[in-house]
Amino acid sequence: MEPMDIVGKSKEDASLPKATMTKIIKEMLPPDVRVARDAQDLLIECCVEFINLISSESNEVCSREDKRTIAPEHVIKALQVLGFSDYIEEVYAAYEQHKLETMDSLKGGKWSNGAEMTEEEAAAEQQRMFAEARARMNGGLPTPKPSNQDPRSKVSSVKQTHFFPSPT
Repeated sequence: MEPMDIVGKSKEDASLPKATMTKIIKEMLPPDVRVARDAQDLLIECCVEFINLISSESNEVCSREDKRTIAPEHVIKALQVLGFSDYIEEVYAAYEQHKLETMDSLKGGKWSNGAEMTEEEAAAEQQRMFAEARARMNGGLPTPKPSNQDPRSKVSSVKQTHFFPSPT
């Protein structure tokens, strides 16, 4: 059987990270069990095919509902349609756990330092980030600070300076 052609992509384009998959495989087995390299490769290919199958069926479920975005509910329905009903409860529990972890990471992530930023601090941080971005765009060369002109003239000078350089 030929590997499934995924929206014009070759088999090599649709893959999973080997190191991650190897780690998952090893974590699922007792420590004294070894897995041959070709068996690992086969397991990885099976995982890719399974994801393709679930994705395709999820898309069909989504299309039948006249939706354009596949939602978790579509994936769960696809599992049911494909005969994986025994796994739905566990998949749903993993999805709920993922949502909790995602919310926790957003609350305590890089955008939150435990205290709210004042508007002035946020504006200063934004200006610092803009300056860093300008420096990267200019190959590390500092750019002159914009004068206190009309905001519309700042935008046009940024466009001329950074996005539409004159030919030399």
